[in-house]
Amino acid sequence: MRVAWENVRRLLAVRLDNIGDLVMLGPALRAIKRRLPHCHLTLMVTRAGHKVVPMLPWVDDVVLHRPVWQEIAAGNGFHPGQDKRLAARLRACGFDAAVIFTSFSQSPYPPAYLSYLAGIPLRLGMSREFGGQVLTHWIRPPADDLHQTDRNLFLLQSAGLDADGRHLELRIPEADEEAADALLRRRGLEPREPFMALAPGASCAARRYDPSRFARAAELLGRETAMRQVVIGSRQEAVLVEGFSNGSRRGRPALALGTTIPVMAAIIRRAALLVANNSGPMHIADALGIPMVILYSGTEAREQWRPRSAPAVLLTRPAACSPCHRTVCPYAMECLDIPPERVLEQALVLLSRHAPARSVRA
Repeated sequence: MRVAWENVRRLLAVRLDNIGDLVMLGPALRAIKRRLPHCHLTLMVTRAGHKVVPMLPWVDDVVLHRPVWQEIAAGNGFHPGQDKRLAARLRACGFDAAVIFTSFSQSPYPPAYLSYLAGIPLRLGMSREFGGQVLTHWIRPPADDLHQTDRNLFLLQSAGLDADGRHLELRIPEADEEAADALLRRRGLEPREPFMALAPGASCAARRYDPSRFARAAELLGRETAMRQVVIGSRQEAVLVEGFSNGSRRGRPALALGTTIPVMAAIIRRAALLVANNSGPMHIADALGIPMVILYSGTEAREQWRPRSAPAVLLTRPAACSPCHRTVCPYAMECLDIPPERVLEQALVLLSRHAPARSVRA
């Protein structure tokens, strides 16, 4: 199933998913651009994934799409006119090929059929199910437990395009670096002052550590270290930090909610440690080499999504229902029944090994 890549001048890469998925797509995009330097690379993404694009320098253009095949809310999935207009727009772009990246649980056939309607002659994707000629290059996928980054690269390698390293990579624009510095100064942090980033949110409730326990962990960390704390996340996640206190004379952690994703990444890059759930900040920290303690729920298998480059401790408890792939837990979140003291313990271990000595009091 090798592709005649030398004939591809305009390529559409499809990844319709969340922030972390786009971060882990970086090595595949880098491989495409370095092996095909004259190829014009367009990335089709959701609004969530689009937030990462400014840090992916291999992308030349973007197409936004809200795919009906990923709608989970009842009554939100009837947009036939939207899909017809998108097919016409893609046809006008004159793409030579579409490369469809999916997780182990997703089908490439809906976006592949959209690409077919748009007249894209070469359509590459992975699936266990037969789909006729919807995919012109049908690759049988690897084992489900393969890491998502490696799964993306497996698709390219199976079609004759070699990888150019498996490491995650993000390039934060200079303007966002400066915006992060300015925001931290407004929050009272001095330049080079060590601090800890806290990210209590996640894209679904089943991945969130209990907010009261997260607040307690933040309080314990405030008592035991000399570092300030900066809370990152969306503006809607402010409700998760209402009870936060860092347990020191400084009072509540500094809030940096509602920033752009590149500014959030710049804040993470300056942190001595990240404490977060299985969420976008985890993957961003992995790409930037930042030590992290992750409250990792049982919704996903660790082998598929875990950090691999940065120092990381994943805290979870075995549960018979894991991995459940649910957005809401029907039980009592047994997989995240982690005492805040355990978060403190592992954070201090990472800080003692990787953070500046002056940042740890105990």
